[in-house]
Amino acid sequence: MSKELVIDANASEISIALLDNKQLVELNKQKSNVQFTVGNIYLGKVKKIMPGLNAAFVDVGYEKDAFLHYLDLGPQFQTLNKFIAQLQNRKSKNPVLQRFKSENDIAKDGKISKVLSSGQNVLVQIAKEPISTKGPRLSSEISIAGRNLVLMPFSDKVSVSQKIESAEERNRLKRLLQSIKPRNYGLIVRTVAEGKRVAELDAELKNLVKKWESIYDKISGGAAPKLALQEMDRTSTILRDLLNVDFNSVYVNDEILVREIKQYVSTIAPEKQKIVKYYSGKTPIFDHFGIEKQIKSLFGKTVSCRNGAYLIIEHTEALHVIDINSGNRSKSGDNQEANALAVNMIAAQEVARQLRLRDMGGIIVVDFIDLHSQENKQMLFDKMKEFMSEDRTKHNILPLSKFGLMQITRQRVRPEMSIKTMENCPACQGTGEISPSILLTDQIEDHLVRILERSVQGTIVLKVHPYIEAFIRKGFPSLRLKWMLRYRKFIRVMPVMSYHFTEYRFFTTDDEDLDALLQ
Repeated sequence: MSKELVIDANASEISIALLDNKQLVELNKQKSNVQFTVGNIYLGKVKKIMPGLNAAFVDVGYEKDAFLHYLDLGPQFQTLNKFIAQLQNRKSKNPVLQRFKSENDIAKDGKISKVLSSGQNVLVQIAKEPISTKGPRLSSEISIAGRNLVLMPFSDKVSVSQKIESAEERNRLKRLLQSIKPRNYGLIVRTVAEGKRVAELDAELKNLVKKWESIYDKISGGAAPKLALQEMDRTSTILRDLLNVDFNSVYVNDEILVREIKQYVSTIAPEKQKIVKYYSGKTPIFDHFGIEKQIKSLFGKTVSCRNGAYLIIEHTEALHVIDINSGNRSKSGDNQEANALAVNMIAAQEVARQLRLRDMGGIIVVDFIDLHSQENKQMLFDKMKEFMSEDRTKHNILPLSKFGLMQITRQRVRPEMSIKTMENCPACQGTGEISPSILLTDQIEDHLVRILERSVQGTIVLKVHPYIEAFIRKGFPSLRLKWMLRYRKFIRVMPVMSYHFTEYRFFTTDDEDLDALLQ
């Protein structure tokens, strides 16, 4: 299995495509001026306490106030609050977290009005980006992610990823990190830390602590709301989370970005620097790697699968619905149950891919083709879990209901990736209306005059729909002959079947587009 990252960078946005064995499995688009991304840390100001929701609305600089629930404050919120207050007290020196005295944990079932008040400054982190009409969702359980470790200030716990199967290795990592971590800092040990040496983990830990301490000066000077710490861009985040032995190429079409990515890769995996390559071809990078074609075929309402089956994907305010259709597969084979199972297996793999690709979150209901055998239902459920195992986003899958429906919940932290695959009609530009056809020949003549004003040499070739070509050449004198006599220029009229009814273009005999002269 090989993974490739293809990055298309332009002035307004960066598009990042993850290919797994040449198949597009993830697509991210990041605007150059993006703000309020997951992981950003802000010093916010409490605008309103909502006792009925047990939550507060906080101003972090977004057009709409962000939402902070009591359960997202974190047990050590009082310690965080006291620490921030001392940082903002200019009369005292900045406190050192390792020597800072912790406050008691807040009650799990407490009231937000007891710990927060309007106008209070609070340190928060974006947990969910603004989606639709809602502002960002916040958390005060601050975490700073690295490649091997996640640093959690104001905590003292060390947790190790359960995906590390060896109990001996989990214990080794836990003892190791407990012995080197500073006081008042908690850690989550990520799966990629398996087998790592103490020197590498210690260097990353110090770097994360330094990153956290870099916010002190920003918090102590100036008023809220303000950005205290910005998360890495999406490219670096994907590399941080995904880079492994299967990752064999990163193609980028921007030289500056190539240097930045190489520099970043050298800090997390120096041996992988050579996989970052600059693409300098004339063909757009997404076209060269076949990504643009995949995007057009994968983001529509109907998505084709192998062997004729297809999905229909619908979106509502509350959930997403995916309907599985067998297509021409229903005509093959006599065993209806076996045929339904085969279609469902193919569709399940495509569903898992679509969830990652579109970053669909919330509740997803999949309507599979009915299966009667309990064994087959269990087999489909197990396969779905296997296909979803590559998905890094938190998710939960329920077995098939008696109606053949599978419910999936998937964490939603940013807006769903939505790409318009339908194109505007070239005749009406999507308006449903075209200019009066009776005026078409007048428009062609006006266009011809503007081109002739540029002193075009030689014969002019007019390409039009065959019906229009016949109209221009009919009769004596024909419209074509009138134009040639009026403007003293030889004009050839050529029919083009692919043109829509009112489309026309002017060329030289060498097929050079004369419209370029009018730009």
